[in-house]
Amino acid sequence: MQFEVWAPEAGSVRLQCDGVTRALERDPERPGWWRGEAEARDGSRYGFSVDDGPVLPDPRSRRQPDGPDGLSAVVDHGRYTWRAEWTGRPLPGAVLYELHVGTYTPEGTLDAAADRLEHLVELGVTHVELMPLCPFPGRHGWGYEGVSLWAVHEPYGGPEALKRFVDRAHERGLGVVLDVVHNHLGPTGNYLPSFGPYFTDTHHTPWGAAVNLDAPGSDEVRDYFAQSALAWLRDYRIDGLRLDAVHALADTRACHFLEELSRAVDALATETGRPLFLIAESDLNDPRVITSRAAGGLGVHAQWNDDFHHAVHAALTGEAQGYYADFAQDPLAALAKTLTGGYFHDGTYSSFRGRRHGRPLDRSRIAAHQLLGYSQTHDQIGNRAQGDRLAALVSPGLAACAAALTLTSPFTPMLFMGEEWAAGTPWQFFTDHTDPELADAVRRGRRREFAAHGWREEDIPDPQDPATRDRSCLDWSEPGREPHARVLDWYRRLIALRHERPDLTDPDLAGTKVAYDRAARWLAFRRGDIRVAVNLGPEPAAIPLGTRPARVLAAWEPVEAPGADGALRVPGESAVVLVQE
Repeated sequence: MQFEVWAPEAGSVRLQCDGVTRALERDPERPGWWRGEAEARDGSRYGFSVDDGPVLPDPRSRRQPDGPDGLSAVVDHGRYTWRAEWTGRPLPGAVLYELHVGTYTPEGTLDAAADRLEHLVELGVTHVELMPLCPFPGRHGWGYEGVSLWAVHEPYGGPEALKRFVDRAHERGLGVVLDVVHNHLGPTGNYLPSFGPYFTDTHHTPWGAAVNLDAPGSDEVRDYFAQSALAWLRDYRIDGLRLDAVHALADTRACHFLEELSRAVDALATETGRPLFLIAESDLNDPRVITSRAAGGLGVHAQWNDDFHHAVHAALTGEAQGYYADFAQDPLAALAKTLTGGYFHDGTYSSFRGRRHGRPLDRSRIAAHQLLGYSQTHDQIGNRAQGDRLAALVSPGLAACAAALTLTSPFTPMLFMGEEWAAGTPWQFFTDHTDPELADAVRRGRRREFAAHGWREEDIPDPQDPATRDRSCLDWSEPGREPHARVLDWYRRLIALRHERPDLTDPDLAGTKVAYDRAARWLAFRRGDIRVAVNLGPEPAAIPLGTRPARVLAAWEPVEAPGADGALRVPGESAVVLVQE
């Protein structure tokens, strides 16, 4: 078997494989690369020593059986026999479900999560979006401190478990999306700097030195991240990737890394005959991220739309701290603007940033499904002091309004696990750092952060306490009893309507028409023949829909179709979906 590694500044590189050490030779055709042959099989343990230093894991390791600090293991992807005949599932028309493997079940493994896939089929979602799976220190964590970007966290089950999960999802008609992190690596177990200039001081990020996308040596670094992304799509048959915080990818080159990556993904889609896609988490409100390459954009296929979340959250909760401030000034107007224009901040002043932010979307170039809409995510729940979900902040009726807004909006809807039954469990920030100093720094830093906002330190869960993770696990007894069962039925009905009614997946963002009443706190919008009305106020509201006959398709509380006066009478804190005949 041939082994290879990029170490451009090394004077010598040695391979240790199954206890046998041998020198590698420079590759005459690829500057900076070293290569050599060794006997190996699936599971063989190996690592590289640069300039007679310690034996380190392979930067492109496919498996880390003993965690980020251990030796790498050979993975023969050809050993797995795929069962599902899968031709893919595209993003248009999708409903995504964000899932954290470590807390979706008490077991916290991919196999245990796969045993719960039937719940998602019955719910009606089309794609499972897995939070990051790359190895990280310890057993439990969010996954955003991962290293070894080609490998699967061993406590989750390793590479074979991911294949089984994807296979079982595909057998049930579910696509799989994977959250990947290219903007930084974890603070421990990251050995890339020992091999080459993977990071640069030219730019700085919240995590320190930036990933080297534009300094000397960056060609190979860009290829490292791009090939890692393609490996998930090819070797594990993943259907799409969610790209974490692309605004932290510092790249001044004429061809941005995201443009290169989108081109490579599109080429792989053509090669495999499966629709593949990229979804960016972007704080830029820059439509160029999701504009096609042919039209001068970066060609990423979709992005998370935090503006929609912020507008919904401010309207329902009244919270006005931090980035909610601008949305809370006139929340229904903010919500109306995002429903019709995608971004709220489209060049407007952002008090949170102290400057103007964003630019308008060209609705003739951007399809509605290219923006993901959601009322809850891992970030928006887990980054609260106590990890409280929306259902813990508002009444059941208002939570039902959030579901209706999300699942009938022009955007591709996304749910966060447990949201569909108003889970009573929080989802808190938890870590399992093996370095005591780092663990203590994270603990103290989080408590300091919230103490600055008036929280008592003792009220902030200790991220390192195993009980914090345990509290965050879903309680699977809840969906079978009230009030959770009623919420679950509401979500199932709304998702079914989205699949049944073509107007709800119309890609024309400009086709959404909105009306609202600030004083009465109701908002209604039209998408083709579908009418959606939410009453966020405590008192019943008469919402004028016009005299055209309408039929109720779904209602949180019992309502009658509009009468001769064209008014829909909606109880307080309730939502209705209708079709006009």
